[in-house]
Amino acid sequence: MGKKVKKKPEPRIQSIKKEKSTIIVLAAAAVVFIAALFCIYSQDILNGAGDIFTSSAEEHIDFEKATVQKIVNEDMAIDEVETGSYKGEQELIVIVKSGRYKNEEMTAYNYFGPLYGVPVEKGDGVVLTIKTHASGEHSATVYEFNRIPILALFVLLFFAVIIIVGGRTGLKSLIGLVFTVICLFAILIPLLLKGAPTILTTFLMCGYIAFVCFTILGGIHRKTMSAFLGTISGAFLAMVLGLAVQFFGKINGLRLEDAEPLLQMKYVGLTIDIKGLLVAGIIISALGAVMDIAMSISSALEEVHAANPSLSRNELFKSGMNIGRDMAGTMTNTLILAFLGSEFTLMIFLYSRGLTFYHLFSTVFVALETISGISCSIGLILAIPLTALISATLIASGGNKEKK
Repeated sequence: MGKKVKKKPEPRIQSIKKEKSTIIVLAAAAVVFIAALFCIYSQDILNGAGDIFTSSAEEHIDFEKATVQKIVNEDMAIDEVETGSYKGEQELIVIVKSGRYKNEEMTAYNYFGPLYGVPVEKGDGVVLTIKTHASGEHSATVYEFNRIPILALFVLLFFAVIIIVGGRTGLKSLIGLVFTVICLFAILIPLLLKGAPTILTTFLMCGYIAFVCFTILGGIHRKTMSAFLGTISGAFLAMVLGLAVQFFGKINGLRLEDAEPLLQMKYVGLTIDIKGLLVAGIIISALGAVMDIAMSISSALEEVHAANPSLSRNELFKSGMNIGRDMAGTMTNTLILAFLGSEFTLMIFLYSRGLTFYHLFSTVFVALETISGISCSIGLILAIPLTALISATLIASGGNKEKK
């Protein structure tokens, strides 16, 4: 009697099971997303709440699109300090393109200088600040040049390049990117403005974003789960380091560059925890870099295992560490340079005042960027061994049961 050959699981059946698991997980994530939106916005809709920062009993302020029809008068000159820059004002006739005054022709004033505003020409698109008084009278000033069309063009170019070069994977990454942006602007920021704990809410939101993005990119797979666990570990360590430096360095979100306007808004109803914004920014900044390196390590170890299934957990871990070390140098430089580059103008100003190197890095502004950059970098570096260990453990324990 011949020996029975045990049939291997059909790859197609395994693939269908994974697809079903991915669909179920994404459906659950969508339910959470919709529930969060409902909780945030339902009360405002039912109560008819408006924008507490632009509305009052005496006046109402709208920001609307408009097109310049005619320049009635202008008084401008080249600035004496900054060559090529203009200062002055313009009186314009504009056609409003949105809002309650849509299609209405009105007079608007444009004020500009080297640090604010730009002179406009006939046919230019602008964003107006229209102030409506209790009497019904209204006045308009140019808030900014309308840059949405050119920004939209660059965004479309960005999408096209990613899809052309990345193909299906590029499309998935775009879906994840759009989802991330929506979560940050439609859920996280409104929650923080309503008084939710800044650091905890930001960390949980980043974990949710990472989980959904990894699921979209690779489905329910030990590779994506390893990357997710490595990402959460790295972001958590960056958060802990940020909290530690904030405590011992006696510095918090109140010293951030744009904290003063938020502090002023607290007098008119804003309930955000400003002190936690420094660490919240560190968590968000670390998320993208840690996601990148965690996915790269877990994906590479899957390829190593596929090429040599006999490798032990320790051998896989060593391979993951070797891969991560090569990535750490460039990724750390990227983070540090990104933080310093964002405040490059400020650093030039401080340096121009003749501060010594010691005094320069003792200033609160440079200290903030240094804390953010180093905290993110340490979280990134420590995510390497954690991701390598998690991936090696899952691969070694799973053997060949799960294939890509």
